[in-house]
Amino acid sequence: MKKTNLIILILFLLNTLHSYDRLTGLPFATRSEVIGQQGMAATSHPLATQTALDVLKRGGNAIDAAIAANAVLGLVEPTGCGIGGDLFAIVWDAKTKKLYGLNSSGPAPKDLSIEYIKSKGYDKVPAFGSLSVSVPGAVAGWTALHKRFGSKNFEDLFENAIYYAEEGFPVTELIAYYLERAAQRYEAYPNFSDVWMPGGQTPKKGQIFKNPLIAGTYKSIASSYGRDFYTGKIAQEILTSINSKEGVMNSGDLSEFQPEWIDPVSTNYRGYDVWELPPNGQGIAALQILNVLEAYDLQSMGLYSSEYIHLFVEAKKLAFEDRAKYYADLNFADVPVTELISKTYANERRVLIDPKKAGSSFDAGNLEEGDTIYLTVSDKYGNMISLIQSNYRGMGSGVVPDNTGFMLQDRGELFSLDPNHRNSLVGGKRPFHTIIPAFITKDGSPFVSFGLMGGGMQPQGHAQIVINLIDFQMNLQEAGDAPRIRHNGSSQPTGEVMLDGGIVYLESGFGEDIRAALIEMGHKVDSTNGGYGGYQAIMLKNGVYYGASESRKDGQASGY
Repeated sequence: MKKTNLIILILFLLNTLHSYDRLTGLPFATRSEVIGQQGMAATSHPLATQTALDVLKRGGNAIDAAIAANAVLGLVEPTGCGIGGDLFAIVWDAKTKKLYGLNSSGPAPKDLSIEYIKSKGYDKVPAFGSLSVSVPGAVAGWTALHKRFGSKNFEDLFENAIYYAEEGFPVTELIAYYLERAAQRYEAYPNFSDVWMPGGQTPKKGQIFKNPLIAGTYKSIASSYGRDFYTGKIAQEILTSINSKEGVMNSGDLSEFQPEWIDPVSTNYRGYDVWELPPNGQGIAALQILNVLEAYDLQSMGLYSSEYIHLFVEAKKLAFEDRAKYYADLNFADVPVTELISKTYANERRVLIDPKKAGSSFDAGNLEEGDTIYLTVSDKYGNMISLIQSNYRGMGSGVVPDNTGFMLQDRGELFSLDPNHRNSLVGGKRPFHTIIPAFITKDGSPFVSFGLMGGGMQPQGHAQIVINLIDFQMNLQEAGDAPRIRHNGSSQPTGEVMLDGGIVYLESGFGEDIRAALIEMGHKVDSTNGGYGGYQAIMLKNGVYYGASESRKDGQASGY
């Protein structure tokens, strides 16, 4: 063979090999979408995903499977969730062909007040300890979901969680890392080391970890249909642990708690209805961002453009100023939800954006009239559930009730101590909440059940997923793998105000030219890890389920 022909052949083979490098999609895609016909589950841990599929294959529906998966996650991913925290969900019910929202976030103890907090020498609700603990709503959320939509025996849904708690499971690299970090914060708190530091240290990657205490707790929850958590032995352990310090929670705070069924709210974005839950969560911020951005031709700008990123960040700033002023418990505050997510209001707010310059501060509109897990499951009957659950600040308050194997949340930290603020601390009131599930419908039919966890990143992430799917026409996995934008530093519902425009964090994948252009516009840009959240999603298209999961975590999507 002549030398020239040999060179041509080598170049052809190299080009051929290169062309087959990314059959799955765009260069940043980690893998192709998972596809299944009978059911699909996407969670942040493989054992939870496999548990959900076990339930589906045994005849359970999506809601049964989600509860079972959430219980497993509370064991294998205690750094992101647990029964000491709260829960929100959006359910697509195939029988009635409509969406249902569940707010299972708990209130502050009735005897807790701004005056009491200040009498202890605090000028804000402390991040850790008993005063930050609000009533944990997750278990009541499970029973409410099961009573309304479940099909299998409630007790059977805890089999896998109890098995892994008693027999052990291998700790993943990511969870081992977060547990090691958590120990630096919580090691001095009673019971933490007994549960999560066997042998004096947190489990390492690949080490088999057991939590027999939470196995017993799960057995009590399963056999009592959740009642023991709020009125029985578990409830007593919770009260004792909280009130042995500065806490003032009483038995009625637990026994009288009831989750609330609420109507999801939506905005139409380029022909698709995007659904969120109304406050006390922050979901409508995503709708506000989308409403502002709908007037721009984002598709022509593209993901990799300073123009798009600038507009996105400015829209986020506008929405989050409203979030800081208005979002609160609807049972205690007049929150103008309809106005906030209206197109008319978006038109008024959009004019505040300078297309060439970053805004250093914005006022909220004049309308006076935190680490988490997310999972989604679909089934052969057509049901879909979008569920998010968290303790806040990773593992929570540091308060670990005796003999239970779980930590209580610290959501109470998100109250304001300004008595005139909508989100002010009042006994029996739910604090502003960060965790939000999402859903998209098209022409009245289910399209995508999705979520993206991570404190203030969540509404930003929700909006980016929608834009990636609709404007940039990515598939479900690409939409989650695409590099993300996070803006930090907006005003907060606890009272802090935005200073000097905050900071724009750009995930790796955005070039230096984009960073330079944003700096030229007046943005402060940081390349360090800004915490870009964790994504799971299921899409229903032509009678087939597509699943996607987070490449930044231990996520797994699987179907059958």
